[in-house]
Amino acid sequence: MNLMAHLAFVAAGSALGGLARYGVVSGLMHFAGAAPHWATMLVNISGSFFLGWFITMLGEVWTDEQHRWIHAHAEEIRLLVAVGFTGGYTTFSSFEAETYRLLRDSMAWTAIVYVTASVFLGLIGFRLGMLVAGKG
Repeated sequence: MNLMAHLAFVAAGSALGGLARYGVVSGLMHFAGAAPHWATMLVNISGSFFLGWFITMLGEVWTDEQHRWIHAHAEEIRLLVAVGFTGGYTTFSSFEAETYRLLRDSMAWTAIVYVTASVFLGLIGFRLGMLVAGKG
């Protein structure tokens, strides 16, 4: 497959992931009253979970005869979902900006909890995604 097709898969996935992130963050803030930094943390943790599940399914589960089409198009699906969608859904830059705002607003302990919980729970989410996929 050519470079332009690969870029199209990444771009389409990124657009969908960005829309999903906007919807989840807006929903958490509007309906659950979550602060922006906690909503971003939840998005990043759920994105880690999803990515762990997805790459495990794509690389280790969807490889048999029942999943011939998926296996034959694994690279395109990886670019669309793992690189594009998950890359657009999760956001390291917002994580950094929100951490800075917490520090700037003299909320150092909240910033420490936020950074520690985001990294640790993100790793747990990734691992749980692998376990849900049946591997790991």
